[in-house]
Amino acid sequence: MTLNLYILTFNCARTLVQPDVFAPYLFYALDPGSHSPELLVLCLQELAPIGYAFLGGSLLTPYFNAFRQVVKLASENHSYVNVICRNLGLTGLMVFARDDVADNIEWLHTAGVGLGIGEMGNKGAAGVRLGYKPPGSEEMQFTFVAAHLAPMEDAIEQRNEDYKSIVQRLVFVPDPSSKPVSENEEGEDAPLLQRQPPSPNSSESGVYSPSSHLFFAGDLNYRTSLLRPSFQDFTERFPQPTRNEDDPRHYRHLLAEDQLTQQIQAGKTLHGLSEAAIRFPPTYKYQTSRNQAVIVDEDHHWQWARHRWPSWCDRILFRKTGDVKVNPLKYTCLPLFATSDHRPVALAASVPLTAVLNAGQGESPPYPIDPEWRNKRALARKKELVVGILAYLTMTWQGRGLLVATAIGALGGWLMIRSMIRV
Repeated sequence: MTLNLYILTFNCARTLVQPDVFAPYLFYALDPGSHSPELLVLCLQELAPIGYAFLGGSLLTPYFNAFRQVVKLASENHSYVNVICRNLGLTGLMVFARDDVADNIEWLHTAGVGLGIGEMGNKGAAGVRLGYKPPGSEEMQFTFVAAHLAPMEDAIEQRNEDYKSIVQRLVFVPDPSSKPVSENEEGEDAPLLQRQPPSPNSSESGVYSPSSHLFFAGDLNYRTSLLRPSFQDFTERFPQPTRNEDDPRHYRHLLAEDQLTQQIQAGKTLHGLSEAAIRFPPTYKYQTSRNQAVIVDEDHHWQWARHRWPSWCDRILFRKTGDVKVNPLKYTCLPLFATSDHRPVALAASVPLTAVLNAGQGESPPYPIDPEWRNKRALARKKELVVGILAYLTMTWQGRGLLVATAIGALGGWLMIRSMIRV
């Protein structure tokens, strides 16, 4: 007996997805005739404009609702229940359970850590840990982390430090709310109400749990060069569609330069995590054509941005140590959508319906939990609110309208007071 999972990561470029365009390709990594996965996880980066993301609440509801609609349109044989949504700044995580197994979810823990300026959430990670117990079976634990690490070609060490910060400060605690996105949401699109966890792990715990599966996905931003490309690189080395692996423009030559693979092999990041074989082209950075909502044809000429090396920024990894058994079924990228310069990446996998007893083979996590993690997050949250208000007022039409209305009101009040004084 196995449980099927489907995990997708996508950098949304702070733009609402178009559900009718995205939905036909959501399950791109499922082979025809495959069973609908019991658990569906969406790891989202650059989910919304910074003002909306930092203020959160109802400002994010349209962005999460768009993906709920994607799932609804894409699900033919089964409907899905949105178990929980979480965001840390611009990084979001949505967990769905197939409707016939949603009651198997016993408890939910959540976590978040900012990795941006002042530890704010312009970059960061959001996490969900859940207990899954089918009738008559042992409870299984799953940990899902959505992350967005530091950009730029030469920022390898910063990306490694970002992962260190995730291990130190992404601490899971029982989810405090019953409705993860909005207290006022109702209906079938609202997230599943959380039951209070009978979890044995009710205390704080980090990313590495000895009794949990771990899936880590996101725009990890590891590139294929330390330097920016030259014009000659663009014309001679940027990959293009070809089935001839000896062709210098076949993507496998660039894949050999992948920074993430090199850093994992050197033991400097994502310790203990594995990845299925990459058999798809770079997922970043494309020049998108607004004339085409989606580009599906793999033989279509790849339009790369000239100032960035094509890279596999978007990745999905999992722990496969100790008695953890993960069977990757398919790992691939989705077509290119006009709303983003990243291609989504999806992993279909299965795991045995048995509890994990020793995921880490008795090994300690690579870094200890920071005892100040809670205070640091609270301070960063205050900064996010200030930045979010400023961004909302200056970078959104609603905020600018509010400023104009306030200015007009203030001017009108001043004129009224002045006329009264003259009288």
